[in-house]
Amino acid sequence: MTFKGWPAEALEFYEGLEDDNSKVYWAAHKAAYDADVHAPMVALLEELEGEFGEGKIFRPNRDIRFSADKSPYKTAIGAVLAGGGYVQLSARGLAAGSGYHMMAGDQLERYRRAVAEDGTGEELRRVIAGVAGHGIEVGARESLKSAPRGYPKEHPRVDLLRNKDLTAWRQWPVQPWLGTAAAKKRVVDFLRATRPLGAWLDANVGETTLPRGR
Repeated sequence: MTFKGWPAEALEFYEGLEDDNSKVYWAAHKAAYDADVHAPMVALLEELEGEFGEGKIFRPNRDIRFSADKSPYKTAIGAVLAGGGYVQLSARGLAAGSGYHMMAGDQLERYRRAVAEDGTGEELRRVIAGVAGHGIEVGARESLKSAPRGYPKEHPRVDLLRNKDLTAWRQWPVQPWLGTAAAKKRVVDFLRATRPLGAWLDANVGETTLPRGR
């Protein structure tokens, strides 16, 4: 299947789901989700696989066991790529992300050591500046209010030391190109531009070795 973008019906599906996040709505519009939302994402991932690795689409159901919000369905379709990267479609348009969205304790320790060391720390500064030069936002969704324990408050990279995650993110509002194959180019350009960030994180932080949940 060739990726041809997402039709207007995909956005209409999510607009409706935001208004009525219920099993009744989902059942009545399941065919639209399959054809207009899910199928184009599958086609896009197949075309990205050769360069960015196999893609995995997240399930549309929300885990509401520990959430105050009991709405059963996610209002966006998201997919992760084995080679690094994330793609998302919602009623607000297309988005892409990369980096380390969450870091476990051992990852944070390695990240902070690398940031504190002048060579790798300044390298990260240059990487972030290079990615930002493409109009891509790089930052943390969660950070400490002060320097982490064991690091001086006056450290020249204290802003980076305070991070508990580090990601690149780009959101594109709804435009006519979203319904064409040109949507793929936005994602590809983003993933290529953010590769240096992923490479730095993989080299200096890597995967956690802690049991899940720690």
